Amino acid sequence: MERVAIRSWGNSQGIHISKDVLEKMHLKVSDVLDLEIKDNTIVLRKQFVHKSFEERLAEYNGEISVCDFDWGELETDAVQGIFEYD
Repeated sequence: MERVAIRSWGNSQGIHISKDVLEKMHLKVSDVLDLEIKDNTIVLRKQFVHKSFEERLAEYNGEISVCDFDWGELETDAVQGIFEYD
């Protein structure tokens, strides 16, 4: 466990987070964190950021994985009739 002190920072207060912690959490300057107060504890979480289309495209390796999905049995005859062809 690391200890940090609350310090004055201009008109606000702040804490310094060590370089080791930043590296372990893959954080960098200007990242946005979500702050939650839970059971008398301050919890900081890295904000989830959606990838852009360009980032997703750069990661795409050309393969598409298809999985089987069990939709279950049809419940009524009326619905079954829609899919029956003569």
